[in-house]
Amino acid sequence: MIKFKGGGYLADKEKAKKQVPLRLSAALYNEIAQWAEDDFRSINGQIEFLLTEAVRKRKKGLRADEFEEKP
Repeated sequence: MIKFKGGGYLADKEKAKKQVPLRLSAALYNEIAQWAEDDFRSINGQIEFLLTEAVRKRKKGLRADEFEEKP
């Protein structure tokens, strides 16, 4: 178990988050920032969401051009 400052515990070490420095162009950062605001997320949360979705879709065997969901 991992104990956090706030007193909470985390049962699985794999759930602990890693810190990763990331460089983005100003234009990409601004696009992600606006998207995050639209989705009521932090910029970090939005980036994590997008990466999680990309990995999930990759595991399903979808190509990059198939990421868009079709009605």
